[in-house]
Amino acid sequence: MKEKLKSKLSLLLPFIGLLFVIAVIAVFILLRSPDKFSIFFGSYNAQLILKQTVIVGIGALGMTLVIISGGIDLSAGSVIALGSVVFATVLKSGAVDGAVSTGIICLAFIATVAACSAVGGVNGVITAKFGFMPFIVTLGTMQIARGVAKWVGNNERVRTPDNAFQSFMDPTPDPSWLIFSPGVWIMIILTIIVAIVLKYTVFGRYVYAIGSNEDTARLCGINVEKYKILIYVFCGALIGVAACMDYANLGSGNPVGSIGLELNIIAAVVIGGASLNGGEGSALGSIIGALIMAILVNAFTTLSIQQYVQEIIIGIIIIVAVGIDKLKHRKTA
Repeated sequence: MKEKLKSKLSLLLPFIGLLFVIAVIAVFILLRSPDKFSIFFGSYNAQLILKQTVIVGIGALGMTLVIISGGIDLSAGSVIALGSVVFATVLKSGAVDGAVSTGIICLAFIATVAACSAVGGVNGVITAKFGFMPFIVTLGTMQIARGVAKWVGNNERVRTPDNAFQSFMDPTPDPSWLIFSPGVWIMIILTIIVAIVLKYTVFGRYVYAIGSNEDTARLCGINVEKYKILIYVFCGALIGVAACMDYANLGSGNPVGSIGLELNIIAAVVIGGASLNGGEGSALGSIIGALIMAILVNAFTTLSIQQYVQEIIIGIIIIVAVGIDKLKHRKTA
């Protein structure tokens, strides 16, 4: 009974954190700039915040799998940059008389997800087959992916003709009955898929088992090497979708963009309740973590708070989240 109660409480913590952040921001805005209260809590700003959550949120879904399994992926930001360049390059090459067909957009999407999955596969193979630390492996592939992105993009933005996919990250969608941008709906669908995979499939149970105790998982007959590779490939595929959304947001491929984005993605997963020790985490928690960060950044921008203050506060929140996780494990032990 106590274990079930603790499990439910741990699932509620990200929601409690979200409500706490919203309440603190509401009080702060009322005290500092009451005239901006209606702006921040307006419907358009809500659409904007959700749109700002998409890239980090989708990336966090992939990172959730890796962190639950006891790994880490520092290459995510560079892979998103590489993916955006791949997407833009395919569109640019396939455009006919300045027009981009739906078929070419689909091809660009597939090529981007495939390219990012391949990087994930490299991370998984080197980590699982050779026993290298994922921190070191992904630090290396971070540099490689960034270099390849600059090489493919010729060290500059890859601009494309206007196309339908660029509207996927518009805060106010067309048609208006969608309410949120198509990118937000893609994030919601992927969240449901990842949540189902983690909770109701053998693969999901193996992810938790490997992260909880890799040696025990191996003794139980789980092919740890195989599933580690699959985890990184799955992560790469989700990072690829985030890269497509990055292209839609920018309207071009940027080989020098998304610098440090991997830290925001990891932070979202940690704030959402995942443990860096492995074995804990959820898709919904990671999305809430990404939403908390988007709300904070949006509030700071609304109040014209300088960038360095934003970075300090978010850094403190990350340390507090990790500290809470450590205390929780110490009590359990």
